[in-house]
Amino acid sequence: MTVLDTRTETASAASGRDRRRSELANFLKACRARVTPEAVGLPPGVRRRTPGLRREEVAQLAGVGVTWYTWLEQGRPINASEQVLEAVARTLRLDSTEREHLFRLAGLTPSRPDELPCPLVDPVSQVILDQLDPLPAAICNSRYDLLRFNGAYDALFPGATRPTAPNRRRNSMWCAFTVPACCNPFLNRDEELPRMVGVLRGAYGRHIGEPAWEEYIRDLAAASTEFRELWARQEVAPPRTSRKVFRHAAVGEMRFQASYLTIPATPEAYMVVYTPERPLDRERMERLAADPGAPSVDQGHVHTP
Repeated sequence: MTVLDTRTETASAASGRDRRRSELANFLKACRARVTPEAVGLPPGVRRRTPGLRREEVAQLAGVGVTWYTWLEQGRPINASEQVLEAVARTLRLDSTEREHLFRLAGLTPSRPDELPCPLVDPVSQVILDQLDPLPAAICNSRYDLLRFNGAYDALFPGATRPTAPNRRRNSMWCAFTVPACCNPFLNRDEELPRMVGVLRGAYGRHIGEPAWEEYIRDLAAASTEFRELWARQEVAPPRTSRKVFRHAAVGEMRFQASYLTIPATPEAYMVVYTPERPLDRERMERLAADPGAPSVDQGHVHTP
């Protein structure tokens, strides 16, 4: 390795640490703002600028110095022990997913190697996906990139599997936030989009500073005001079985339960399978899978900016 290579690697590592500290600072501020004094047994007070806790109150409740906590929230290069972070997590009422995110940002969980842009997935996985048809199923990574999918998934989400615009990607979150309302399959957006962004935020904590991730977040934030606003909330959510409501122009509305299955051989990859809730949903999905090119019932388009 040359001197130039060493300097570049050192600079890259330093940049990653700086971004991680900045993310830690923003996350702590957001969490502190969500905890009211009443929730932790403190009087509400009359001269508060925000409804959340003050820094000195978090420090007092967690049993740490005010200066130390202030430096932690400012993203300064200080050491934080597991015991102290546990106390901060309890004070801020963090759940298990948020606690894990806090620890990763503080550098107490080892970073994983850079994720490949398109990780290799065992070809046998495609056989499994195809056998699940007409249940829509796909294999994704933690950035919502679509690595493999079956015919039913392709029929249900052509905006994600067959992106046409130059700036779109084969990515379910990109589809959810950037495909116009006239063609967007997601109906229960108010419920599901914040959850999806929360799951992405948790995964991002393992990849701060990685070029592929930083580019993805930057491009999606530029393409969608809605994503940009949700991302700014600093909310973290765990992956879980959830209800999805979709609309397809050829068959109408369908309701599914989305199940997520991990794939140990491929780090951070998972299989998502959509199971219809009602007989009507199953009938419509079977019809769509059998004829993915079925004409639209309503050809009207209402374009959104």
